[in-house]
Amino acid sequence: MLKIYHVPGTRSVRPIWLAYELDLDFEIVPIDFSSAYRDSLEWRSISPAGKVPALTDGDIAMFESGAMVEFILDRYGEGRLRPKKGTPESAEYLQWSWFAEATLSRPLGFMRAMKLVDAIKQGKEEVGAIAADGEKKARSSLEAVEQRLADRDYLLASGFTAADIMAGYSLDLLSNLYVLEDGYPKTAAYLSRLKARDACKKALAV
Repeated sequence: MLKIYHVPGTRSVRPIWLAYELDLDFEIVPIDFSSAYRDSLEWRSISPAGKVPALTDGDIAMFESGAMVEFILDRYGEGRLRPKKGTPESAEYLQWSWFAEATLSRPLGFMRAMKLVDAIKQGKEEVGAIAADGEKKARSSLEAVEQRLADRDYLLASGFTAADIMAGYSLDLLSNLYVLEDGYPKTAAYLSRLKARDACKKALAV
């Protein structure tokens, strides 16, 4: 049986959201997010890097959210929520799926860490410069999404796909740092559409 190991607010939202979109029979396994448990042999046997999320399905074990999304689509998607592989639209799908994690999400942890360091060092110049660079990268990514949504409701012209699930989680995190309506109105409306989906509501509620 498909099991997704979950801590609220983490990237486990992505595979859980997808599983709800596909109406799958699956189990959500809440885990202890303490550093002691994440360093334990029990957890490391499931997630070697000690990170969340993790997924098991029979003998298969995974610990990267984007890979989980693709695996679930391969095994259970039946052609849903992803363009046919090898097509031009599939290239767009892959681009935006990986953009969501590799580019859009990347500044987030970095900026949070810098804010903590800034609080500790009380605003030393080098910390402020590093934080400013992170913010520049985040805003550049938001501008790319805003431009993409200029003539469409979702990242692909054909409609909602799992790429939107990948991006939706990242944008939800970014919305904690920025008021998206200020400068990114189409992105703000897009995130609202995503969060209005029943499957997204369920994933965020667990």
